[in-house]
Formats: sequence, structure tokens, C-alpha cells
Amino acid sequence: MTCLICKQGETKPGHATVTMQRGQCTVIFKGVPADVCENCCEYYVSERVTEELLRRADAAARNGAEIEILAYAA
Repeated sequence: MTCLICKQGETKPGHATVTMQRGQCTVIFKGVPADVCENCCEYYVSERVTEELLRRADAAARNGAEIEILAYAA
């Protein structure tokens, strides 16, 4: 697919680092499967992966984490 941001590059399967905020909690996920633009590095995460990230970020916030860094594992 053509990147929606730069409109120049094509996306290819790869991995990204995704940062999410939940109130005062910051959760960083490394190695998230995504389609990544070869030109600007913008990434696009599937709906299934997004649902998992949201669930895990919400859990970290409920557990009182301020900063959590996690390796993504499906």
C-alpha cells in the first residue's frame, strides 16, 4: 500500500516500536508487527494487533505502572 503520510513510499512487513499513554502511564511496545513505509518509516498496525496493544496498555495502567517497556509477543 502507498503510505498515507508521505504518499511516496510503499509499506512492507516489518516491526515498529509503539508508545501508548494511559493517563499518567506510558507503555512502550518493542517489536510490534506492522507494515512500515520504506520512505518515511510511518507504521500501520493491524486491527488484531491494535486490540492486543490496547488491552495490555490498559492492564499496565490499572496495575499502577508509570513507565512500562514490553517486547511484543502475540
